[in-house]
Amino acid sequence: MNQLSLPPLYKSVAGQGTTPLPLGTDVLSSSQVFSPLMVMKQSAMQHNLASMAQYCRLHGVRHAAHGKTSMSPLILQSAVDAGAWGICAATPAQVRALRTFGIKNVFLANELVDPAGIRWIAEYQRENPATEFLCYVDSLAGVALLDAALSEVGTCLSVLVEVSVPGGRTGCRSMVEAVAIAHAVKQSPYLELAGVAGYEGAIAGDRSEESLAAVRDYCQTMVSAARAIDAEALFAPGEVLLSAGGGTFFDIVVEMFAAVKLSRPTVTLIRSGAYMAHDDGLYSRLAPFAQPNAEFTFQATLEIWGRVLSRPEPGLAILDFGRRDVPFDQDLPVPHFFRDRDGSHPRTAAQSTITAVNDQHAYLSLPADLLLAVGDWVGCGISHPCTAFDKWRYLPLIDDEYRCVGDISTFF
Repeated sequence: MNQLSLPPLYKSVAGQGTTPLPLGTDVLSSSQVFSPLMVMKQSAMQHNLASMAQYCRLHGVRHAAHGKTSMSPLILQSAVDAGAWGICAATPAQVRALRTFGIKNVFLANELVDPAGIRWIAEYQRENPATEFLCYVDSLAGVALLDAALSEVGTCLSVLVEVSVPGGRTGCRSMVEAVAIAHAVKQSPYLELAGVAGYEGAIAGDRSEESLAAVRDYCQTMVSAARAIDAEALFAPGEVLLSAGGGTFFDIVVEMFAAVKLSRPTVTLIRSGAYMAHDDGLYSRLAPFAQPNAEFTFQATLEIWGRVLSRPEPGLAILDFGRRDVPFDQDLPVPHFFRDRDGSHPRTAAQSTITAVNDQHAYLSLPADLLLAVGDWVGCGISHPCTAFDKWRYLPLIDDEYRCVGDISTFF
């Protein structure tokens, strides 16, 4: 390797791989494309952004879209432009990335306990007072840690008490704890209590009646905590935020929080992020807009395209993508399309199934007499976008004719 050459940054771009594909490139017929590649469909993304924005307006809720799904400046700014209040992060490093993207309002939907992270965030808030920042607390130790670090910077942060249930994830486990934490925040010169939050996705993993009942019960636990804290006048002046609502149950959260009455106005703040990409697996089954009689719809935006490496047996094709390229934690990719090696002759792949993936190979089961040649393209939908984007520094944004119309860069 020439020591003066730049390392390739774009694994799906041929040649040196140091620049994105030119706009207008037909990604399935161009000699400028390496296989495999993951693409994102612009029309589907725009549809999803519009659907969520309309839903939030209709129900009068605020939306902090979770950024950890894509960590892409283009996608996340598009969510804000479509109407999202801001973007959620899960770590201080993600908060920093969102600030470099130009995101004005950031919600760290997690506890903030790392001293270096607290300092960076506090200094940023001190230097950028027009921006907003929120995070969780779920313990007296967490409040004390924030107090100690913030005292060195002299900045005040807004926090929400996170409430969970026994066996859950982070979050305090009782009303007594929640009120005690709220009292500690009230006594702090560096913290203001903005509301109560939680994450219902750790409570249930499907939309059975039992799971929906468990989610409703959990939402009621958050509401009870908010009422107990409000009864002791521990919230900071202004509106009270009630925040939950990931990609699977945000409709239940909106339903449960809609009728909450406290001594001051309440605002429901949901945090779904997977909707921007949606999928052909997990969220196509579980997302609120995928349910019968849903008032809006989402569309899958991501596709992985790879070439046939081998037809070693009549009913088997080996493809050139694997765990390094596609999510596999929830479901395997779903074959949709075949094309000839030059991108021509699109046809359905409905009779085929991905049965396994290795690090760099996928096993495609198909009828023995089905014509699919070595070098042909296979296009698949994916399941769980939250583990798709992190495998790609760059995805071509494409129109419905598979022409490149933009660049999706990610920063994980």
